[in-house]
Amino acid sequence: MSERIVHCRLLKKDLPGLDRAPFRNELGQRLLREVSKEGWQQWVRDSVRLINTYKVDLVTPEGQKFMLKQCALYFGYEDGEMAQTAWTPPADGAKPGSQGSEGESR
Repeated sequence: MSERIVHCRLLKKDLPGLDRAPFRNELGQRLLREVSKEGWQQWVRDSVRLINTYKVDLVTPEGQKFMLKQCALYFGYEDGEMAQTAWTPPADGAKPGSQGSEGESR
C-alpha cells in the first residue's frame, strides 16, 4: 500500500500524510487532510515548549482546550498570535546550548 500524499499547509510541499486524525473533531479531520507527518512532528516538538511554559495538564478540559487552540493557530486555521514561551532560538550559526565560537564573522 502506498503512502497518502498531502500538500502540507505548514511546510508548503507534497509529503506523506498522517495515518489517522490526531483529534476526534473537525480540527483533527482538517489536519489529516492538510498536514504531513513531518509537519505534525514539528508541531509535537514545538508544543512541548508550550506545555512546559504553561504547565499544561493535558488530562483536564482546560489544558486540552488551550492546546487545541494553539494547534489551530500553529497550522494557520485560526487568526491570532500563539502563546509566548520562554524559549529563544540560538544565535545565527550557534549550536543549541553553545555560546557561539570565537572567531565567527557576523
